[in-house]
Amino acid sequence: MAKPKTLYFCQNCGTQHSKWQGQCNSCREWNTLVEEVVQKTEKKSWSSEATPGVHKIAKPLRISEIEVSKEERLKTNNQELDRVLGGGIVPGSLTLLGGEPGIGKSTLLLQISLNLSFKTLYVSGEESQQQIKLRAQRINPDSDNCFILTETKTQNIFQQIEKLQPEIVIIDSIQTLQTDFIESGPGSISQIRECTAELIKFAKETATPVILIGHITKEGSIAGPKVLEHMVDTVLQFEGDRNHVYRILRAHKNRFGSTNELGIYEMQGNGLREVSNPSEILISKNEEDLSGTAIAATLEGMRPLMIEVQALVSSAVYGTPQRSATGYNAKRLNMLLAVLEKRAGFRLGAKDVFLNITGGISVDDPALDLAVVAAILSSNEDIAVPKDISFAAEIGLAGEVRPVTRVEQRILEAEKLGFSSIVVSSQNKFPKNKFGIKVQKASKVEDVVSFLFG
Repeated sequence: MAKPKTLYFCQNCGTQHSKWQGQCNSCREWNTLVEEVVQKTEKKSWSSEATPGVHKIAKPLRISEIEVSKEERLKTNNQELDRVLGGGIVPGSLTLLGGEPGIGKSTLLLQISLNLSFKTLYVSGEESQQQIKLRAQRINPDSDNCFILTETKTQNIFQQIEKLQPEIVIIDSIQTLQTDFIESGPGSISQIRECTAELIKFAKETATPVILIGHITKEGSIAGPKVLEHMVDTVLQFEGDRNHVYRILRAHKNRFGSTNELGIYEMQGNGLREVSNPSEILISKNEEDLSGTAIAATLEGMRPLMIEVQALVSSAVYGTPQRSATGYNAKRLNMLLAVLEKRAGFRLGAKDVFLNITGGISVDDPALDLAVVAAILSSNEDIAVPKDISFAAEIGLAGEVRPVTRVEQRILEAEKLGFSSIVVSSQNKFPKNKFGIKVQKASKVEDVVSFLFG
């Protein structure tokens, strides 16, 4: 038997070293190198029936000689997830889902596995079968295609997979798995990498899609080596504030589709509900004319959204005025306040300014600038912005109103939701009378002030 091979891995960044040293050469952290056995014996295939044989050596082909077949995707009966994945799950793909603890990752995948029409194996290394059963009864108590396995050793999991022959495998979570080929504990860098490699080999050889749940660190990145994200085909991030009911599913990497799509869910007692029209939810139904609110036409990926922006401007109680933003970039808020003071003549330097994006979501679209300015001015003057007006434009440091991309899609969304007018940049070009909504064009911040207050 060959002598076990050991390497030293940085527990902070995952860089491997041939010998121990006090400081990692990559991340410059001290005392983070840990010795781990990378291979104990000669590895066998994931299949227990695998035998050594003759394998053809790959040879280069002209790109015109490569045959491409149309990929058949597996529909999950969950439109939001299918949209983010690019139309469904690709056979043989490996998908990694990350998110904050308690955000609903396990609930989402259990709900999907319970609603699938084909055989699904849900492997849990964190919960017992009884715990999963209690949660499943709230979501969908009637399901004959979902099988639950509580196991952490990959060799035992593959034995059950060979017997059951599922069409999709869900692992909750990759940090709990361990393999006999590595002697380190579950959750270590070498264990995560090796277990993922075995699952990739299984998925590619059998064309069975595998979905992994991954823990994240306090910085928000997926725990484990960065190479984990490079190994998988798709990386999804489940985001949201646990104090709010809305969750956002984004694709940070997708080899089979776009990363610009997103899915929106609402957390309920019986699971996650798909939100097909989030604009109606993100806009309050308050009939009173309240100052400090404005509606922005933004884009999240390929989907247009109408989002309510709330602002509160009041006299500063202390010597230094406060600047607070929830769901919006605080530095950009300070920039817009400086533009209002310098270019439009509003004295806001001695006032507290609080900004909030409703619904508990975070938006970084520059098209929100005009709505933010309108909400701040509305609160400062205590004059309500008409409810049938929306905004979609960026504001520059010179006080000019700059155009944003795909403005026509934003205008159509505002028209669909019943807005009578929308304010955009005068630099946006499109045919007149193209829309059934009044399009007002502004070239500088002063034009917005005249639109709102005359």
